[in-house]
Amino acid sequence: MKHKVVEVRNYNFTSQHKLFFDANIWLYLYAPQDPSDPSVPIYSNVFNRVLKAQSQIYIDVLVVSEFINTCARGKWRLTAPRRSFKVFRNSRHFKSIARNIAADVKQIMKHCSQIESNFETLKIDDLLNDYARGNSDFNDQVITEICKSNSLTLITNDSDFKTQEIPILTANSDLL
Repeated sequence: MKHKVVEVRNYNFTSQHKLFFDANIWLYLYAPQDPSDPSVPIYSNVFNRVLKAQSQIYIDVLVVSEFINTCARGKWRLTAPRRSFKVFRNSRHFKSIARNIAADVKQIMKHCSQIESNFETLKIDDLLNDYARGNSDFNDQVITEICKSNSLTLITNDSDFKTQEIPILTANSDLL
């Protein structure tokens, strides 16, 4: 099966669409971003159109974890890069950051249906062998399997998905 990558900017979403947003999309929507990053308004517009069309959005704990950890490490790099991340995470200052990240995840979850990775059914040896070749991110492989097994279309800006055999919507020219 050849992968199908489609430009997302003018895509016509319907209530029949079953979508899986990669962590990078949630980061564009909910994490602090460089105001000059052109991806932020693109994916914000996409998200609004998805909501208006009442498309189904699915999320797995893997994406939630990536979002939380990326946000926490981003705040660490901005505010306390000289301290270790664990020291920063255990500081009094981090408590308000953690509350804000948790509030963002709660907002994300309002738009999503939870889905499982079905770890017990993954062909873990195949995934690890592919990972060992150094050509793929393990989390991306799991996301691909989630999309395959649930007939979901992935919305991502990550060019690492270029070789995956799943339907993808993106604004990333490296994927198109």
